[in-house]
Amino acid sequence: MARSHLTLAALATAAVADLDVARATAFGSNSGGDFSSALLTGRDGRDWVIRMPRNPRAEAEQSADLVALRALSPGVRARLPFAVSTFAGQVPFQGSRAVVYEYVHGDKVPLQRVDPTLAASIGRAIAAIHQLPTTFVTDAGLPTMTAVESLRATLSIIDRASATGLVPALLQSRWEAATDDHLLWQFQPTVINGELSAESILSAGDAVSGVLGWQELRIGDPAKDLCWLLSAPTESADAALDAYMAARGGTDRQLKHRAVLYAELELARWLLHGTEVRDTSIVDDAVAMLHGLVDRVQNDVMNPISPQTMPTPTVSEVEALLDAAERRTGSA
Repeated sequence: MARSHLTLAALATAAVADLDVARATAFGSNSGGDFSSALLTGRDGRDWVIRMPRNPRAEAEQSADLVALRALSPGVRARLPFAVSTFAGQVPFQGSRAVVYEYVHGDKVPLQRVDPTLAASIGRAIAAIHQLPTTFVTDAGLPTMTAVESLRATLSIIDRASATGLVPALLQSRWEAATDDHLLWQFQPTVINGELSAESILSAGDAVSGVLGWQELRIGDPAKDLCWLLSAPTESADAALDAYMAARGGTDRQLKHRAVLYAELELARWLLHGTEVRDTSIVDDAVAMLHGLVDRVQNDVMNPISPQTMPTPTVSEVEALLDAAERRTGSA
């Protein structure tokens, strides 16, 4: 149920000691969406956001986000060239809870309007996340995925989507070729946000001022945080990736190939979501987008996801490679 901004302001004063609200306005969507939110300004001039989940899924997301924000200690945040929201307080309300955060200032820019200068700042911001020490993630008990586990999770998505019988054969072959290329999956997992999109990025002018949404914070494949940028205008996508590689040193040569795979598999995820909730409109939408992807990749047959042309390894060779990769990751 949606809550008015005045109700949320009253809850905020109960959640945060000494908070004296001078102004409250609705924030975000008033109808639909997963949260009821309000933007608050205190008499001291500081700004705050209060969010109230509208459904169990939103409540779970908010709980995960709080765990991540608490893991991002002042020392960790000092390594980032942008602001991250800070938990300020919470109050139970009608079987759920309202949570107050310090407001992070900045503008959201639609992905198609991200210019190369801002894109380069986004690339550097993501690189800074990936260069954070992994210990704070493991100390917080947050998930860790090795390279082998990332491959297996990718195989699971492909297998489940293919089992629907709705994935075009060309895409299935393209994706399977990428998972068969063992060089594609030799990477060092890093700290990742795990849920980045244009909605995550706040900017001030041509620079990233803040990053929102940390509920999927974990150790995993850095390509996961980059795949969404491939939908930006080509010049901006290239600027973001170039800035990212310059900041990190460019040691992961297959990073972009995995990012392309993850971007394409978002359509498979959408298809699976539609089948799971039995929504034919979602399924039809996903199928249409998959066939649109077929048209695009047919025009680019010289650039498969997997750039390798070496002979396909045998089953025993693949198993040996996976075992070796798992041992390397486990000893890292």
